[in-house]
Amino acid sequence: MTARAGHAPASRSAALERLMPGYPAPRHWRRVPVTGQHYLDLGSGQPVLFLHGNPSWSYVWRKLLHRLSPHARCLAPDLPGFGLSRHLRPADGVPDPYEAQLEGLDILHRHLVRDVGLPERGWTFVLHDWGGPLGAAWALRHPGVVARLVVCNTVAFPFPDGFRLPFYLRWIRDHRPVAGLVHLTNAFARTALRAGVHHPLPSAERRAHLRPCARRAERRAITDAVRAIPRGPADPVWRLLEPPGAGAGLSALPMLVGWGMRDPVFTPVLLEEWTRRFPRAAVHRFPDAGHFVMEDAAAGLGDRIRDFLQGAS
Repeated sequence: MTARAGHAPASRSAALERLMPGYPAPRHWRRVPVTGQHYLDLGSGQPVLFLHGNPSWSYVWRKLLHRLSPHARCLAPDLPGFGLSRHLRPADGVPDPYEAQLEGLDILHRHLVRDVGLPERGWTFVLHDWGGPLGAAWALRHPGVVARLVVCNTVAFPFPDGFRLPFYLRWIRDHRPVAGLVHLTNAFARTALRAGVHHPLPSAERRAHLRPCARRAERRAITDAVRAIPRGPADPVWRLLEPPGAGAGLSALPMLVGWGMRDPVFTPVLLEEWTRRFPRAAVHRFPDAGHFVMEDAAAGLGDRIRDFLQGAS
């Protein structure tokens, strides 16, 4: 599947709507020239960057993008290797996958500022799952660029006491044969789309979520991201969140936490750690939402984010 900026014939738009129901039209699709990274660009006003996790892509934000684009400039990239961005091949191997993703964010931000004309500072980051540590680490490396944070079922600190990663994620992470089988069958993505929501998704939307990773060659980033889940407080991923000169860090930023309370992985133990570390954050719990809180509680979460952007958290 390819994506190009600009308008598409009506027949192509109709076909895409059948393939990816609810996804913004191709006139909102963009590519970063240097890397080919795909992103969505909707609305006008202050820039809001939506960073997805694993095994998702920008499709997961579609409901929030439609609700928030009348109020802000909404930008939703597919992280390299995910969604409609160029898929990673073994030859693309880099010594540090975290640094590779952070470099991708560097290039995306430079493109949006220099080529598209967005402001360098004053950004809002909306973070979910793997987008949490990546977005937080990038914000700490570029103080002053991110003005506020929205946190949705993610982490940006070492796992606290009392939290234990589910056994199936530990199996994939720690046992290469298991990871190989999951990669072969796409089991992780398929299971996540069922277990990660409280209200089951329509079959057409599940298929749309899975479409970019339908072939084995296109799901390497999904398996690698599970394999990269930190094992302990000394893991390199957590050191990204302690850059030299970070100062007050994330605690200096206005923060909204929107949390799906039925998440089987990011349990309330992690939410309690967010509230302990960031006592000034505005916290909204969604009791009937799972890991994909933006799927289960799009209306309520969208309204909270809108009010947060307008200064009424």
